[in-house]
Amino acid sequence: MDEETYRTLAERGRAAFEIRGSEFVGHARPAAGRETAEAFVAEIREEYADATHNVPAYRVRESSGDSGHLLREYGDDDGEPSGSAGKPALNVLQQEGVENAVVVVTRYYGGTNLGVGGLARAYSRAVKEAIADAGVVEERPREQFSVTVDYDDSGTVRGILESASGDDGVEFDAEYEERVAFEIRVPKSEGDQLRDRLRSATSDRVEFGAER
Repeated sequence: MDEETYRTLAERGRAAFEIRGSEFVGHARPAAGRETAEAFVAEIREEYADATHNVPAYRVRESSGDSGHLLREYGDDDGEPSGSAGKPALNVLQQEGVENAVVVVTRYYGGTNLGVGGLARAYSRAVKEAIADAGVVEERPREQFSVTVDYDDSGTVRGILESASGDDGVEFDAEYEERVAFEIRVPKSEGDQLRDRLRSATSDRVEFGAER
């Protein structure tokens, strides 16, 4: 695998099974960063508020300036015995080698204690099966920034972004209000070149937002 790529999830995944009366539901999705990961955890906890536990784990890349990136890893037992849930869930993410990924395992207690070992196996299985359902792909490191232009230049900007989009190219969303704002995600190796193209095509009338 090229050092410039990393393994992540292709899409959202889900898995469900029952062990000795307890129902386990694994949820997984790609996450561009910590905010996305924590928002997904909050979403699942709200959707499954009646569950006994919602155990989260994630591994996400965070920028560390010119030196590249650092990997933030997190797992929480959410009330299960220490080491029986969050750590096994995170361990699966580590073993699978996936980054920019978040999982939450929901448990509805069925009345029979599974013990620390049994819980660890159940939470690990839920994460593995949710990842398998989501699928794993190789991704290139990306950066995100915004571009705001007047309507007169919006067609030019959109045309450049569309020509640069593809399976592994530029991704963008556009919001049309008083001016037109584009949220852009681009492989880091191509970000500077794209910004130069946009400046040139609009005679430097583009307004760039902060890079993320």
